Amino acid sequence: MTSEQNNFKIETERLLLTEFSIDDAPPFYDMNNDTEVMKYTGDHPFISVDEAEKFILQYTAYHEFKMGRWTVRRKSDNDYLGWCGLKFHPDTKEVDLGFRLIRKHWNKGYATEAGLACLEWGKSQNINKIIARCHHENIASQKVIAKLGFQFLKSFEENQNEWYQYQIEF
Repeated sequence: MTSEQNNFKIETERLLLTEFSIDDAPPFYDMNNDTEVMKYTGDHPFISVDEAEKFILQYTAYHEFKMGRWTVRRKSDNDYLGWCGLKFHPDTKEVDLGFRLIRKHWNKGYATEAGLACLEWGKSQNINKIIARCHHENIASQKVIAKLGFQFLKSFEENQNEWYQYQIEF
């Protein structure tokens, strides 16, 4: 899918959220190879731009669940900032909000702005509860989650790490 074929769009004052596009592969690869960005994710970096492209091409959440992680770009210059979006977990029937931004775009309010847009979109789709999870040491993500109005629900262990889970209900 190229950006020209992409019809889904969430727009905020500064941001544009769209479905992943092949055009996102190089900056997505770069973002996922920054050790500071990946520090608390539990995910592995892509080995190549080709692997990022393959991930994008095989990403089926939009069609399967009518939601997913969305590319975040700054409207003023179309700069790739990262991704943010809602993910449906069929095993638990939960919807979670996640976000990941390129480090140079941290601390500018982009994660909060994109997160609020995703929550509003979720509400418009009659999703009445959304969760968010983060590593217990990821203070920056905890602050964003709190700004978005989530309430702490529980801590849990996964892959020998402690994680926090939050939720928001509409």
